[in-house]
Amino acid sequence: MKRTLAAGAIALSTLALSACAGFTPLYGRPGVEGGLTSIETVAAEGRGGYLLREQLDDALGHKQGDPAVYKLYFSVKEFRFARGVRLDNVANRYELRMTVDWRLMDAKSGKEATNGKTDVSVTYDSADQPYAAIAAQNDGQERAATEAARKIQLDLATWLAAGKKKPAA
Repeated sequence: MKRTLAAGAIALSTLALSACAGFTPLYGRPGVEGGLTSIETVAAEGRGGYLLREQLDDALGHKQGDPAVYKLYFSVKEFRFARGVRLDNVANRYELRMTVDWRLMDAKSGKEATNGKTDVSVTYDSADQPYAAIAAQNDGQERAATEAARKIQLDLATWLAAGKKKPAA
């Protein structure tokens, strides 16, 4: 009985692994990782732009001082909406929407290689104490920047993996 179960488990695991044949992870494609590290980000104005640039620098892995093949320009728009209201009509829960319009430019020619728009929405609680409310809002902004950077990184990696079209020089 135990041998039959073991043989069945081995057969099922072999079948499951054979379904993975031909799968290539996004970062396993030639040029994706090297392409991402060749992108230099240019910060947008404001705290949201600064936070997003920091997250993108970490996500893309560009080393300062290395020559950039591409430059990533972006603009950040943030909107805050009250979502939870107490009985005394004071908001205690907010939604922060961050919209990022980005353009990837060829560093030498200055021509646009690709572009995109990324939308992120996060929520956070707001406390009655002023410092706690500011800290909660800042935390929401940091989480939104982290999520936006992740989405932009995936868009760029997908573009690189699909055989990017280089801008005409």
